[in-house]
Amino acid sequence: MRVRGNRSVLPVQTGFQTLRHYERRHLRGDLIGGLTVTAYLVPQVMAYSALAGLPAQVGIWIIALTLVAYFFIGTSRLLSSGPESTTALLTAATLAPLAIGDSGRYATLAALLALLSGLFALLAWLLRLGFIGDALSKPVLVGYMAGIAVIMIMSQIGKITGINVTGDSFVADLQSFAKNLNWDSLSWASLAMGLGVTILLLTLGKRFPKLPVPLMVIGTAALVTSIFDLGHHGVATVGAISTGIPTPSFTGVSSSDVSMMLLPAFGVFIVGYTDNLLTGRMFGDRHHHDINPNRELLALGATNIVAGIAHGLPVSSSASRASLGETAGARTQLYSLVAAIGAVVVLFGFGGVLAAFPIAALGGVVAYAALQLVDVAEFRRLWKFRSREFLLAISATAAVLVFDILWGILFAVGLSIFELLTRVARPHAAVLGEAPGVAGWHDISDYEHTVQIPGLLVFRYDSPLFFANAMDFVRKCEFAVDQADPTPNWLLLNMEANTEVDITGLDALERLRSHCARASVTLALVRVKHEVELDLVRHGVGTKIGLDRIYPTLPTAVAAYRAEMGMH
Repeated sequence: MRVRGNRSVLPVQTGFQTLRHYERRHLRGDLIGGLTVTAYLVPQVMAYSALAGLPAQVGIWIIALTLVAYFFIGTSRLLSSGPESTTALLTAATLAPLAIGDSGRYATLAALLALLSGLFALLAWLLRLGFIGDALSKPVLVGYMAGIAVIMIMSQIGKITGINVTGDSFVADLQSFAKNLNWDSLSWASLAMGLGVTILLLTLGKRFPKLPVPLMVIGTAALVTSIFDLGHHGVATVGAISTGIPTPSFTGVSSSDVSMMLLPAFGVFIVGYTDNLLTGRMFGDRHHHDINPNRELLALGATNIVAGIAHGLPVSSSASRASLGETAGARTQLYSLVAAIGAVVVLFGFGGVLAAFPIAALGGVVAYAALQLVDVAEFRRLWKFRSREFLLAISATAAVLVFDILWGILFAVGLSIFELLTRVARPHAAVLGEAPGVAGWHDISDYEHTVQIPGLLVFRYDSPLFFANAMDFVRKCEFAVDQADPTPNWLLLNMEANTEVDITGLDALERLRSHCARASVTLALVRVKHEVELDLVRHGVGTKIGLDRIYPTLPTAVAAYRAEMGMH
């Protein structure tokens, strides 16, 4: 265990590695969490399979396999791998115009889509591209999860109200719901069931945190539906399912099919990886454990290849299942192993129980899990800290809702990068001096009675020097020189913060050198990183400044200035 800031952070481990050093205090929570998730995931993944256009039982087989695969490879302690709404929607949107009503071809193309998505993830893992996850800032994470929560709730509105809602995005679902909403089509029994389950979970879950409340509520809902025969009062149930084992088959797949699926598969890979990383990071922050972004690429690749070989559909992770497991007490990936075993047992041994499970209650459980993903306290903290951070989170939420998952993610990440560029394009810059009683050189505006050595202007620009801030750097340096009274003998540029430079930045440094030369001011550099010094020489500006004018420390630079000026 290591320490980050003021908190302990658990080391990065796979579920299998965690099991080798398992803490028995987690056993009860993991078992209850696994059983709770089992009761939730079986009808959920059946619905996702149907949404993707595949037989309902396929989802149960796929999730059992992917949960086991993630247990051995993944690094999040709570992530729940398997079929998920966004990848199911992307699968349906991709394959519907290609299969042309041929169910066999549809299933084959779905499996091919999963395989290709997995291969993209494995390629990214081999190239060690996990660092791309660092582009996802905390505000983007908070906003993204809130957007996903709203989409999850909207996707259950039809189940809870009994109103026919058709669409493949939040906006389309909302429009469809508004269009079809009327008193005659509203199922009051389904509405009562869905809202009742949500309210019970919200109230009892907080009051009795150590009890398996979600499992109790789900079981009660199924029991009530069966006893009062609510199926005849507008409450739809899951119904009987087939237990047939899916048979892998890729007959009829041509090279043109592979070429045609490459771009959609890449999109599914991007959505799946982003979803895994954001969800894993959210639960990691909550429970003080890290995840390995590069290892998550391997886990995503492996789970999708397993899903493809088993003739399934692309998978990522479910925030709602992970949230449900967390709420029930799960703390390690053992709960996923329990859920995987439970899913297979339910498939073969409890098909009759599934038949009585009310769809509206499932919608209520999804709504409850979604509400756990909206971190209101974090939104407040962002607002109090800095309004632009809050607006970035709100923008990420809006982007996911308006542009849908894939484009919403890209928009949110692009917005985060743009916000970063605005910071480094206009960084802090300062004239430095010596403050009485304080070691070192500091911004003259930070301390009263700061002393500057006559004729020596020490300046620091707090950012890597590159194309986005090159002109800002020149303007601020030239302004400092021109405004000094009298004109300084030396401009000593403290480059400790200029950890990176590009050719545009070095061209700007050459412009500054020329400006200083015209003003008869000597330009000298101090605290230059070795790599940056090599770039200065390759560019040529380092030679023009003079390698003898590049000093390792401020004291040596000041001593050189005093010696040249004859000061003691």
